[in-house]
Amino acid sequence: MQDLKAYFDELVKQYNHPDFIAADPISIPHLFTKPQDIEIMGFWSAMLAWGQRVTIINKSMELIELMDGNPYHFILHHSEKERERFASFKHRTFNYTDTLYFLDFFQRYYREHDSLEEAFVKNMKVEDEHVGNGLIGFHDEFFNHENAPHRTRKHVATPARKSRCKRLNMFLRWMVRKDTSGVDFGIWKKIRPDQLLMPLDVHVERVARRFDLIERKQNDFQTVVELTNTLKRYDATDPVKYDFALFSIGVLEKNKGV
Repeated sequence: MQDLKAYFDELVKQYNHPDFIAADPISIPHLFTKPQDIEIMGFWSAMLAWGQRVTIINKSMELIELMDGNPYHFILHHSEKERERFASFKHRTFNYTDTLYFLDFFQRYYREHDSLEEAFVKNMKVEDEHVGNGLIGFHDEFFNHENAPHRTRKHVATPARKSRCKRLNMFLRWMVRKDTSGVDFGIWKKIRPDQLLMPLDVHVERVARRFDLIERKQNDFQTVVELTNTLKRYDATDPVKYDFALFSIGVLEKNKGV
């Protein structure tokens, strides 16, 4: 266990580094300093985060341009007519209908709240082991509108459907974790790093199983909890930092054709 911890810790040092930012979707919220801009573009780029990272970054940049380079101001003040400029925006199965609902939710939400953090923590308790209740509550609030399109639900996951919630957990890592590296933002203070859950994609899962970090056969939300709890043996206060280690191994192996 100690040898594996040392190996993972070394990889965290190597990849939890500003050099990591440019080629990753986290580069999108790093374009901003205002917390609401970071939240809006962090959330949106995380929800678009499937496929090639270059494409994800380019599509997120397209969204920023459509919002006049000022996402929070645009969200607060744009008219319904101005939403028509997004008609041609799409990324894989994310289309105009989904874009319109994201814009609508953000406008309704930010006209009443200062931070997206509130939508997660309102359904959590201090003693919660992890953010599962926050993920469920956020999903329910996000779609708590009579005009919420059913098709858009596939873009915002929930543990209630046993989803791994990979992209939401990645977004929460960005917002909550804070260390000296400057990669994650740490602008949210009401969720603790030890409550975060691992963003589990196919590469991380493959690596985790190879190192016997997961016993569960399924690939669902409980698998995410199991992996996170295993990593807490290496760092009980910040287990999700090992996302950098497992992800880097997975990407390197993919590039080598392993």
